[in-house]
Amino acid sequence: MPGFWPRRIAALAALTFLGACLASTPVRAGQQIPWTVETVLRQLDNEAKNFRSLTADIEYTKVTVVVDDRSTESGQIFVRHDDKMRIEFTQPDPRTILRDGANLYLFNPKINRVEEYDLGKNKAMVDQFLLLGFGTPGASLRKNYVITLQDEEALDNRKVILLVLAPKDEQVRKQVSQIQIWLDEATWLPAQQKFLETGSGDYFIIRYTNVVRNVRLPDERFKPNWPKGATRVKPQA
Repeated sequence: MPGFWPRRIAALAALTFLGACLASTPVRAGQQIPWTVETVLRQLDNEAKNFRSLTADIEYTKVTVVVDDRSTESGQIFVRHDDKMRIEFTQPDPRTILRDGANLYLFNPKINRVEEYDLGKNKAMVDQFLLLGFGTPGASLRKNYVITLQDEEALDNRKVILLVLAPKDEQVRKQVSQIQIWLDEATWLPAQQKFLETGSGDYFIIRYTNVVRNVRLPDERFKPNWPKGATRVKPQA
């Protein structure tokens, strides 16, 4: 078989060269990426470095399973990377949730009353609920949760990745047994979150639309400036 081995060696060399070229070719936009937990967390690490703020429309739905009750509020959310957050619910009734560093305020304008909470040592735990996914590094998720990657889906005409998070912290598990978070692949911010309460089976879903990233949000928006005469209370719980 004269010439067989030289031809075979030449063919193997060509295949090796082709494989090396393909391996070094960068992934182009539109190509399918086989996401894994690790690649998603690395992407979140990269995105967290550039996150400064966001605004979005928000819809919050609380579901009480045993009586089949569902209540929904809607409004706007404003988040900044320095632990500041404001939610202005407008429907069906107005109310404000304000997070300013280690302080949390719940304001009800109908009765002109504001509840003030000092988060103190619970700050880190509260952040897992209030700021989850808003510039959260992948390393932080890995530290606090057992993470499962479910699948890519379509939500509101957006391509999303669904992560299921099981809290590692015992105190968090007493409140929430599981968190599902749908990450928008265009922004790597939450398109939707679902929190399953421990024991009862009740849950709440938060959906975010019209998300705008890294807009300028002045300090004034996050100051606890309540109307004159507002009743201020500091609940023990």
